[in-house]
Amino acid sequence: MIKGWHGWFGTFTGVAALTVAVLPLAALAVWVLARRRSRSGTSPAWAWRRSLAEVGMVYGTVPWVWMILLPGSRAGAVPGRVSLVPLRDLVTMPASQVVGNLLVFAALGFFAPMRFAALASVPRVLALAASCSVLVEAAQYVLRLDRVSSVDDVLLNAVGAGLAALASRRWWRATAGTDRSRHPDAEAPSHR
Repeated sequence: MIKGWHGWFGTFTGVAALTVAVLPLAALAVWVLARRRSRSGTSPAWAWRRSLAEVGMVYGTVPWVWMILLPGSRAGAVPGRVSLVPLRDLVTMPASQVVGNLLVFAALGFFAPMRFAALASVPRVLALAASCSVLVEAAQYVLRLDRVSSVDDVLLNAVGAGLAALASRRWWRATAGTDRSRHPDAEAPSHR
C-alpha cells in the first residue's frame, strides 16, 4: 500500500497530477472565503483579492515544496550532503532544475505582498523566500532525503520569489496606496 502511494504521489508526475486535480477545490476555497468576507462587510473586490492571494500562496507553493522534500532512492541510507559555495552547483544544474528552483516560492512571492502589507517590498519578499528555502534545505539534510542541501537552491528560490513579486508589483503597490479604512480586515500599511 505504501509503495503504491509513493509510486504515485512520490513522483513529479503524481504531484503534478494531484495539483491539477485539486484546482477546482482551490477555486472553491477562493469563492467560499471571498463570499464569507463579503458577507462580513468587506468590500467584494478586497474580499476576492485577499482570498485569491491566500489560496494562491498555498496552492502555488505546497506542491513544489512537496516535490523537493520527496526522498531520493537512497534516503535514510546516506548522510545528508551540503554545498555552501555559492554558484558552484548552479553551473552544473540542468536548465529544468534551475527553472524548478525559481518556481518553488514564486507563488509566495507573487501573492504575499498582495495579502500582507508588511511584505509589500521586494527585499522583504526575498528575505521571506530565502528563510523558507533555508528551512526546506535544512529539512532535506536532517531527514536524510538523499538530496544535496545547496546554497544555490536557496539563492534560486529567493530570486524566483523576487521576480514573481516584481511581476505582481502593480497589484500590491495599488493595494498599499489604497485607503485601507474602507477595508475593515486589512492590515495597516507598511513603512518602507
